[in-house]
Amino acid sequence: MDLGIKGKNAIICASSRGLGRGCAVALAAAGCNVVINGRDEKTVRQTAQEIRDGFGVTVHEVAADVSSQAGQKALLEACPEPDILVNNNGGPPRRDFRALSRQDMLDGVTQNMVVPLELIQATIDGMAERGFGRIVNITSLSVYMPIGGLDLSSGARAGLTAFLAGVARGFAGKNVTINNLLPGKMDTERLQSGIRYGAEKTGTSYAEQAERQAAEVPAKRFGTPEEFGQACAFLCSTHAGYITGQNLLMDGGLYTSAF
Repeated sequence: MDLGIKGKNAIICASSRGLGRGCAVALAAAGCNVVINGRDEKTVRQTAQEIRDGFGVTVHEVAADVSSQAGQKALLEACPEPDILVNNNGGPPRRDFRALSRQDMLDGVTQNMVVPLELIQATIDGMAERGFGRIVNITSLSVYMPIGGLDLSSGARAGLTAFLAGVARGFAGKNVTINNLLPGKMDTERLQSGIRYGAEKTGTSYAEQAERQAAEVPAKRFGTPEEFGQACAFLCSTHAGYITGQNLLMDGGLYTSAF
């Protein structure tokens, strides 16, 4: 399917690996010029070169922490007028909520709520003026259902979801959409960390815990960054202009609900 976004410019935060990388690859495959971002300069450079070689699009590299104001400035300097913004950031580590300090909580809310809002503030008016914009926020299944040890991440991402619900409706008439992608058990480093966490708590091996977690998913497997990226690319396409303010679960059916 031609997604109708060839030549569009996209900023994809935290995109040198994992789900962000999956989104960057899918958007590049659709013909978008992309900004690749991550904290590790070597990984950013490698991912950027692979995308250049694979799809022949323009790729900008920004090795920076998107949580910092300097990192955000670097992203916007690399792409001053993005048509597409994919917000993504690492979440706080798994931790019992009783162990969280005030600063831990402030940092978590900054990472997973404040930072995406700041980037949206910086880009959405330009999208509206140009008559096209697609904003996708990578949040989490934990917005809908609790996941042990991820209370801070869940709260911050749920706050972002509620904040943007009204904002999305205010820009729909300008052909600017805001949607959220909620990954469940995706085959990423974060999932692997969660499997280790579960194995330690239950006294089982990593392999046993991985098998157990995969069996909990109706699809009987973990999701992949590649299929996640394709869903993101569709939400960024010209065909998705009538979809806004929505939460798309990608969890293999793990969350049980009729609505």
